[in-house]
Amino acid sequence: MITVHHLEHSRSQRILWLLEELEVPYELQIYQRDKETMLAPDALKVIHPLGKSPVITDDGLVVAESGAIVEYVVSRYGAGRLIPAAETPERLRYVYWLHYAEGSAMTPLILKLIFSAMPDRAPGLVRPIVRAIATRVETGFVDPQLALHVSYWESELSKGTWFCGDGFSAADIQMSFPLEAAGSRPGVIDASPHIRAFLDRIRARPAYQKALERGGPYAYAGA
Repeated sequence: MITVHHLEHSRSQRILWLLEELEVPYELQIYQRDKETMLAPDALKVIHPLGKSPVITDDGLVVAESGAIVEYVVSRYGAGRLIPAAETPERLRYVYWLHYAEGSAMTPLILKLIFSAMPDRAPGLVRPIVRAIATRVETGFVDPQLALHVSYWESELSKGTWFCGDGFSAADIQMSFPLEAAGSRPGVIDASPHIRAFLDRIRARPAYQKALERGGPYAYAGA
């Protein structure tokens, strides 16, 4: 049986949701973040050397990285569900969005998180300088990049109900985290009705709700 090593308020929530959609039984090991650093605990390094989540174990295998886990689960347990048919345009879009989610979409969001936190973590004497530098990087580079990606998501979702067209797939589960993370920031998706509608649709899915019940509080749920 699959064991999901689940870090609170993290991307591993998607793996719980995926398993609930496929109705695959799984065990859950929940890890709490360090209250000061908000990083994962060292206990996760026992499972995988990088000490990151998500990571799953299954029949002696250890699988890390969201995209790799999604591919593994869908391939082994999906029985053709949550993946478009082979050799179709939708399948190509599926592969693209599955990897774009972490390869491109998360970059400006992570940078936004880092530079937003920098001033408060700097020593008091240099804090004004750090804040000035961080603000300049955010406004000059990070915010325009984030706006570019948000505009791209909005445009793509205007073409169909889901990222691969009219059929819900594991690519939508994978894309949920960057969209929810963006939606948690004031004003970022206010002018994006298709993104907001996408978030409403995923949060209404019974499997999404079941994953929240099992995984515990999730910072982006209903944000």
